[in-house]
Amino acid sequence: MQESENRLWAPWRMEYIERELRSDSEGCFLCDKIDSKEDEKNLVLMRGKTFFVVMNLYPYNNAHLMVCPYRHLSDFTALTESERSESQELIAGCMKILNSMLNPDGYNIGLNLGRAGGAGLEEHIHWHIVPRWSGDTNFMPVLGNTKVIVEGLKESYIKLLPDFATLENSMSGSK
Repeated sequence: MQESENRLWAPWRMEYIERELRSDSEGCFLCDKIDSKEDEKNLVLMRGKTFFVVMNLYPYNNAHLMVCPYRHLSDFTALTESERSESQELIAGCMKILNSMLNPDGYNIGLNLGRAGGAGLEEHIHWHIVPRWSGDTNFMPVLGNTKVIVEGLKESYIKLLPDFATLENSMSGSK
């Protein structure tokens, strides 16, 4: 077998690999999404009262979502009671949508707090919601140090957006 036959090409990952870490003066990419009105371009699925839901631009798995506060803070204990409540409501809503659209077998859901806790963005807390399927950690990560994402970000965004509009309407009606 020729060497080129052993490769899975994912050139879109180079943007992530080659990106320079942003300095504090450049701001926060989550805050940039909050301030922008280009939700489709920024993969923002919905905006709640104190949180928003966005697709991860560099996903661990298909339909990897993030639930992020509008407030730029790194301290989980600084969230207000209403922020904590809305974050959990949004996480549950995301799971319902992902269950109906993609039928995952499980999830990884959590926060990475601080550099030692694995946070890539320490200054702006956010929850990761990663749908998982039995067998999704196939041989590629072990043998090829490569993760296979089965659907493009735009295709996933278009598929998920209508249900997030419904979730947004239901949450704004319950307040």
